[in-house]
Amino acid sequence: MDLRNLKYFVAVAQEKSIGLAAIRLNISQPPLTRQIQQLEDEMGAELFIRSAKGVALTQAGEILLQEALNILLLVDQATERTQSAGRGKLGRIDIGVFGSGIHVVPRLLLRFRNAYPDVNMVVHTLTRSEQIEALRQRRLTIGFHRMLEPLSDISYELIARERLVVAINKNDPLACRKSISLHDTANHPMVFYPTSARNFIDKLLGLCRSAGFTPKVSQEVDDLVTAIALVAGGFGLCVVPESAMSLHIPDVIYLPLNNVPEAVVDLSCIYRSDDQSPILKAFLDVIKDGLNNQPADPNSSLLVA
Repeated sequence: MDLRNLKYFVAVAQEKSIGLAAIRLNISQPPLTRQIQQLEDEMGAELFIRSAKGVALTQAGEILLQEALNILLLVDQATERTQSAGRGKLGRIDIGVFGSGIHVVPRLLLRFRNAYPDVNMVVHTLTRSEQIEALRQRRLTIGFHRMLEPLSDISYELIARERLVVAINKNDPLACRKSISLHDTANHPMVFYPTSARNFIDKLLGLCRSAGFTPKVSQEVDDLVTAIALVAGGFGLCVVPESAMSLHIPDVIYLPLNNVPEAVVDLSCIYRSDDQSPILKAFLDVIKDGLNNQPADPNSSLLVA
């Protein structure tokens, strides 16, 4: 069955006149008449009762009209959904998050959801190595992590550059200060994280050595929440990205670091370099739009909000 013939049939049925339907369809009357006759032959049933006043539907025509309207509606919906998917407005996007990025990324995901409400967004908690593996296996579209070393098959976009702050127990003698230097922490035990991504720990070790001391590591854990919970329990202090200040854990306060301009850490989104999907492009466009609307102050966090 030709969809064009169905459209012609619906026009004739609604206009109750082949002549008026021909004007509506912007075609001449004889070809339209032939198309209707061809459809009747194909259906094996008379669809219209012809008269000098126009045409009226037969019982078979009434049934076909109902079905034709449903068919054409489904075709329109399929076309619209396909076009939306092609523009990244429909489908599913799988997103990996881990660590302190969990406290930054939701604002970005909300921005994307508001822009593309029909996209099914699924968030997975995965370590950096798990994210990279999932990206390569095409189980993940986007990942978020810090300080990623260059990989030939993985691309990235910078999302935020955050200052580092010190999470400290409120009963610690240093807690009465408004800010501290990294050297002030030299005689204090430290909680390090995340053990699954040594880059951040290596950066902290480098900062401490530049300040003239080797830190006394009391614990190494794999996630931010556990690290700050240990601070609350008196195991030491912990250097964290400032987005971690959104974690309001009893007995923990956060102090800015003085005179350590290099005490910043990047957060990036990562994705397969060969991924050409419209939904990925749409997500990256949302990221870039958010960054373009941020003040370009290199000393402040570039959080997408």
